[in-house]
This record gives sequence, structure tokens and C-alpha cells, in this order.
Amino acid sequence: MPDPTPDPVRLTRPAPDLPPRRGRHRVFLGMAAGVGKTVRALNDLRDRHALGENVLIGVLETHGRAGTEAAAGNLPRFPLLELPRGAALLKEPDVAGLIARRPDAVLIDELAHTNAPGSARTRRWEDAEALLAAGIDVYSTLNVQHLESLNDVVARLTGVRVRERVPDHVLADADEVVLIDLPPEDLRRRLRGGQVYAPQKVEQALTHFFTAANLTALRELALRHVTQTVEADAPPARRARTRLWWSPSPPRAPPCA
Repeated sequence: MPDPTPDPVRLTRPAPDLPPRRGRHRVFLGMAAGVGKTVRALNDLRDRHALGENVLIGVLETHGRAGTEAAAGNLPRFPLLELPRGAALLKEPDVAGLIARRPDAVLIDELAHTNAPGSARTRRWEDAEALLAAGIDVYSTLNVQHLESLNDVVARLTGVRVRERVPDHVLADADEVVLIDLPPEDLRRRLRGGQVYAPQKVEQALTHFFTAANLTALRELALRHVTQTVEADAPPARRARTRLWWSPSPPRAPPCA
């Protein structure tokens, strides 16, 4: 029969360090650049900041878009790592520093980005995975054409072969997917208004990748793929904790990114 007397040594022994819970991953997915993914992610991050949570911008790619910069507002930004590349300094997220800082949530923009030589990981989606494993919530952005399994389909539809790709499991394993939807003509209107690319790039974009036919095909592809992958093809345990959000409404800040 077990001795009911408490063991004072056991009671005073420090509890073993438990591994951190995995962070929650919210992916903002769109059919192409300019639909409003980054702005929506920043808006959601700002909501948590207003509630007193510790949130950080880990990396933000504005591409010179005033609307994206305005959406960032006064959200705190974590300093980027500077990596020398010839005479230039390339900047990437400081994942080790972010893990040491342990924010509640962090923005990692453009999951498909290839990190600069000298980075701890090759791709930015791997940076996001490291943060999630450390128990930090990650808000990230992704265009549908960067998904690995859709590479051939996108090349056939648009004539463009995308080099930077993200494994499908990154999206399938996400806790929430927010599909940022926009009618193709609205996106083309943003292009004409200079909200997506610099003026000298607009005409080429409109007549090549951002044609109405291409955008319509990519829009349908994004909705169909996300619905099938996240809601239908995922195992029951995953479906129980994964939510798909469809966001057709314009973001609060000027729409860019």
C-alpha cells in the first residue's frame, strides 16, 4: 500500500520544464499581390495590441506602398538582422531574437520569400515554423501561386513559372486561413491607381500576369484549393480546430499588399 505521507523532497523539487505549447498560425491567403493580405494581418495584429497583448512586427514587406506602411502605424517592430551581401546589407527577420523576446504574436510577411545567404534557414516559412514551435503565434501572408502543388497549374493558367514555393503542409497545418478575396477588376483598378506597383511597372503588370483572365482563374483556384485542403481533406482532428475565413470586405486601412 502506498505511503500517504507527502515526500518533502518531491514537493520542493522544481517541476520539469515542459515544452512550450505550439503557437497558432493564421495565414492570410490571396490570389495575387495587392488584394490586402498584409493590411488585414496588420489590422488583426493591432486589435490584439489594443487589448494589451505583446505583439511585434517580425518582418514587413511594404514594397513602397503607402497604404501598407500606414496600416503598420505604431505597432512595435523588432529589429531585423543585417546580413552583408557584397556591398549591400540584406535584412531578414531575427528569429532567435524574437524567440528570446517571446511575444504573444508576430507578423512574418511573405512566407514564400527566400532568405539571404547566411540566414539560419533557407525560406521564410521555415522561420515561421521555428516561431510556432517556440509557442509564438504567427500571422503570415501568402499568394496562392506559391503553393508547391499548384505550381504546374499556375504555370499553365498564367504562363508564369513561380520559383519561390511553399510546401502544401504549411497551409494544411495552419490553425486559421483567412482568404482575402477581391474581384479581379477591383485589383486591376488598384494597379492603375498606383496602389500595388510603381507607375513604370503598372502597364506591364496589367498586360501580363494581372490580366482579367489570369486573376479570375487564380481567384477560383484559391477558393477551391483552400476549401478542399483545409476543410475537406484535413483529418477530423485538424478540421475541429481549423477555421477558414472568407474576407471580401475592404480592410480598414488603405488597401495594399
